[in-house]
Amino acid sequence: MKQWRAIVCLSFMGIAALILGSRLFYLQVFQHKLYQAQALGQQSGFKEVRGTRGEIFFENSKENHGASGYGDIKSAAINKDKWLLSAMPKKIEDKDSVADLLSAIINEPKESIVSKLEKTDSYTVIKKELSDQEVKALKDLAIIGVSLEGAPGRYYPQDTIASQVIGFVGGQASGQYGLEGYYEDIVKGKIGIKEEKRGFDLIGSEQSMNLDGSNLHLTIDYNIQFQAELLLQEEQKKNDIDSGQIIVLKPDSGRVLAMANFPSFNLNQYSKETRLDIFQNSAIQKLFEPGSVFKPFTMAMALQEEKVTPQTTFVDTGSVKIGPDTISNFNHEVYGKQNMSGVLEKSINTGAVFLASLIPHQTFSRYIDALGITQKTGIDLQGEAYSKNENLKRGSAFGFATAAFGQGIEMTPIQLATAFSVFANGGRLVKPYVVEKIARGQDEQKTKPVVFDPVISPETASQVTSMLINVIDHGYGDGAKIPGYYLAGKTGTAQVPFENKKGYYPDRTIQSFIGFGPALKPQFLILVKLDNPKVSKSALSAVPVFKKLAQYIINYWQIPPDYTK
Repeated sequence: MKQWRAIVCLSFMGIAALILGSRLFYLQVFQHKLYQAQALGQQSGFKEVRGTRGEIFFENSKENHGASGYGDIKSAAINKDKWLLSAMPKKIEDKDSVADLLSAIINEPKESIVSKLEKTDSYTVIKKELSDQEVKALKDLAIIGVSLEGAPGRYYPQDTIASQVIGFVGGQASGQYGLEGYYEDIVKGKIGIKEEKRGFDLIGSEQSMNLDGSNLHLTIDYNIQFQAELLLQEEQKKNDIDSGQIIVLKPDSGRVLAMANFPSFNLNQYSKETRLDIFQNSAIQKLFEPGSVFKPFTMAMALQEEKVTPQTTFVDTGSVKIGPDTISNFNHEVYGKQNMSGVLEKSINTGAVFLASLIPHQTFSRYIDALGITQKTGIDLQGEAYSKNENLKRGSAFGFATAAFGQGIEMTPIQLATAFSVFANGGRLVKPYVVEKIARGQDEQKTKPVVFDPVISPETASQVTSMLINVIDHGYGDGAKIPGYYLAGKTGTAQVPFENKKGYYPDRTIQSFIGFGPALKPQFLILVKLDNPKVSKSALSAVPVFKKLAQYIINYWQIPPDYTK
């Protein structure tokens, strides 16, 4: 009996072992991957990560006679943690004493802090965007229930310099305006998924994902930009300008060396601005009628079409009738017999009308198209504006006559500066650009300058340049003369049209000057535009601004003189 029981027990144990072994074999062999994944799932997790935003840098160029090179780099936009002060009120026993202590550090009213601490028990933000000094002082404290919280943020070390050009990162952590907006998809960090395992060190895995955004290296020279903005500020104090813009280009490549706007704003405090229009980059977004700085284009059309030569003369009587309308020179001046150079030197309106009368309207329209005045320049900045000038093209003989001296035709400052490059660049137009290089790690992509087919011949460009030299040496632009250097340029005083009706403001003007130098081997082109300076209409307030900036660049680049006395 005992033997039989033993056999039964052993049989049951054998059967159980066989079943258990079969089950283990099934789990280990056939279900291996399933349980391995479950085990790993208990040891690992996933989280969303974002690469850092690319940074933006000015360049201090070391250019000399057109040879490119770079000097010290100045940061325009960098990444820097932004700190806020928070609290868990239920953990704070003496709220009054804590509020008193914090008030002295963060310069907030004690009553305001107490109110926040008593408003909730769970969590409250006491102050956002702490200063470096406040963060340093708060880090030295150890208050239970009070915390410093850091989050990635954008910081602009130069505050106001080139603010409309750079733009800013807004509340949704996306670029707005300027470069930050235009290059958003390139600069922003990419989003990826990172796996984390318990007990395993994954430091460096985010770097290997290569999620960081690209850095932008600008064509803008910090020193020239700073000087241009300083000159505009001086003009506001001196002549009470409403606004103003200065553009500096390399006329052979389109590299923008400076793009200054007045007024500007502090990029680190953009949220405090109450006027949204201050974010507008007027150099590329504000249309205006250029006035007499347009006359060299009319001269170039007539020369290119062989309607006149530099020696051609006409007799100015002070005014000319176009149908029922009369066009007069400024201040009703009468200049008598003049050659073509005299038309630009003395900025004679009737001389420009004489040139336009020789050019068919269709031809005039074709040239303004070819000069890029009826389309965007394609500059790499957000929100560029332009006008097709359809009213002019559909207009009358009077409309084309006034357009000949820059009224009734509209453009942006960047369009004017770019078009003027044809005189400094042998008749060829260039595409302006602000980013010289896009860099991501070891990868670099340099901008290749775009130079278009000739709009006018080199001979025509040379003839107009000679006339523009005479404007500075003998004409109304003589205030721009720099001893030892040949400079080419043109003055302009334009009326300001009403916004919603025909006609012009009787008491507003735009005064400008555009020129390049050295005239025989141009290395820089400068446009100065001053909006409504509180001076007489006959004043040439933009001329000395041009001279100061041209002299600065000549000294900065150590450009040798063309001649000595």
